[in-house]
Amino acid sequence: MRRIAMTGAAGRVGTLLRPFLRQHVEHLSLIDVHEPADVAENESFIGADLSKLDEATAALAGIDGVVHLAGLAGGVDMNAILQANVLGTYNLYEAARINRVARVVYASSNHATGFYPRGQIISPLDPMRPDSPYGLSKCWGELVAGLYYDTSGIRSLSIRIGNAGTYPNSERSIAIWISARDLAQLVRIGLTHPSIGATVVYGVSDTDEKWWDNDLAARLGYQPQDRPRDHAHIEDGAESAVARAFQGGGFCEFNHDGTIRIRDGEGLAKNPETVS
Repeated sequence: MRRIAMTGAAGRVGTLLRPFLRQHVEHLSLIDVHEPADVAENESFIGADLSKLDEATAALAGIDGVVHLAGLAGGVDMNAILQANVLGTYNLYEAARINRVARVVYASSNHATGFYPRGQIISPLDPMRPDSPYGLSKCWGELVAGLYYDTSGIRSLSIRIGNAGTYPNSERSIAIWISARDLAQLVRIGLTHPSIGATVVYGVSDTDEKWWDNDLAARLGYQPQDRPRDHAHIEDGAESAVARAFQGGGFCEFNHDGTIRIRDGEGLAKNPETVS
C-alpha cells in the first residue's frame, strides 16, 4: 500500500481510523470538505466535494487505493442522502475508473440489512433488507461497487460496519461494535488481499452475540482483537418494541406503523402445515 486516499477523513470514523492506517502506508491523502485535525507527516489534505465529479476525479489523481468513508452517517433527508451518499459514491467510483485506481474499501453499514430480526443469523449472501433511507443508500453503494468490478475490474471490499463508536454504549452496540484497530485490519485486507472482487463482509469485533455469519471475513484472514463487552459503557435507555425486534434498532422506527411483520416467507419452513 503506497498512496491511499481516505474520503470523509474529518469524520468520526475517519478520525478513529487514521492512526491505525497511516502507519502502514507511504502516504495518506485526506479527502473531505473540512480539513481534519492533526494532519501527520505522511498525510495531506485535499478539499473536495464528491457530489462534483471533476473534484472527485482531481482528488484521486495518482492514488493506488481508496477508503471511502464520506457521506451522511444516518438521517432521513432523502435529498441530502442522494447528494452525499448516492451521487457521491457513484462519482467516487467513476473517478476511480478514470484514474485507474485498483482498489476501493467501501464503508457500508449494518443498516443495509437492518430489518432482519435479531434472532436470525444472516450472512452477506442473504438479500439486502435496508431499514431506512440511510440503509437504502448503503445498498446502492454495494451495488455500485459490484457494477464497477464487473465493468472496470475495480476490486472492492464493502464492510457492513456495525457500530464504530469510541466504545459500545448499549446492549445493541455490544452485539455489533467494531474497534478502530479491528476496522483498520479489515481495511488493510480490502486494500491488499488478492481474492477481493466485489466482496461484502460485516465489520464487527469479537462479540459473543452472533447476529452475522462472518465466515468470509475469517477466510480472508480477519482475526478481531477486541471484545466489545470489555470496552462497554452503557448509556442509553430502553428501546421501543420496533427497535428491539430488528437488528437495525432505532433506524427501523422511521415511518414505521408499529406492526411487526413476517416477510418473504419467514417462518413457513418452521410451520409447513400453514402452507396451502
